[in-house]
Amino acid sequence: MGKKVQLKRLQAQRSAQLKRCIKPTDNRLKQTDRDVRKKKSKSNGELKVMEKPQVSSAMFFQYNTQLGPPYHILVDTNFINFSIKNKLDIVKTMMDCLYAKCIPYVTDCVVGELEKLGAKYKLALRIIKDSRFERINCMHRGTYADDCLVQRVSQHKCYIVATNDKDLKRRIRKIPGVPIMNVALNRYVIERMPDAFEPMAKK
Repeated sequence: MGKKVQLKRLQAQRSAQLKRCIKPTDNRLKQTDRDVRKKKSKSNGELKVMEKPQVSSAMFFQYNTQLGPPYHILVDTNFINFSIKNKLDIVKTMMDCLYAKCIPYVTDCVVGELEKLGAKYKLALRIIKDSRFERINCMHRGTYADDCLVQRVSQHKCYIVATNDKDLKRRIRKIPGVPIMNVALNRYVIERMPDAFEPMAKK
């Protein structure tokens, strides 16, 4: 009998607490608080529709199957400039970093950016026009390369992005399965590379 009495008391206390809660129609509530309460009550009963971008077919268990030698590397403007400052041969140093054949790709917007920078960067333009560099034609307007590189990388998962730009790195890190190459300590460093192709992976 004692347990039943205790249960009744608990139920009475809970119902009293529920009654104490302010109703949305109460005069003491501000209009903004009422709107928030209404939204909460509506959202409990309705199903939420979420939009998620379609995952690339190259990603299998979060592992990019399109990556592999020969590596296709999209080169950014500042990566070329950093390489020249550190006196690094771009293609040779890439091959030393990845221990495989590397094909550097340059988009029209990257060439446009270098041409806009003026006479100081003539050497960079000469390096880009080397036969070992592949040229990619851009269909967009303007010479802003960051948006172009991000779009290409999200569409085609076969590229590694070579850049030293912090903002571009931050944007690319949000895209799964895209490794980033950058210049550090007079050599190239690769990050987010799958273990199967990691040159320094321990066996």
